Amino acid sequence: MDIARGLVAIGAGIAVLTGTMTGIGQGYAAGKAVEAVGRNPEAESKIRSMLILGAAIAETAAIYGLLISFLLLFVFN
Repeated sequence: MDIARGLVAIGAGIAVLTGTMTGIGQGYAAGKAVEAVGRNPEAESKIRSMLILGAAIAETAAIYGLLISFLLLFVFN
């Protein structure tokens, strides 16, 4: 039973890593959006709306990872 608890904890840790990768991806996207606005200031509203949409989709992936982590920790222990 101890091995199963350890594996569940490892799985929960891996699921939480989605938040880390989401943060890296959102930072990269924000940087590219700033570059795009710097090159084409007239398209700022379109770039901003696409950035917000992409960040929202990426954030849902992080929330799903957190949800999976909670499920692993509380249901299987």
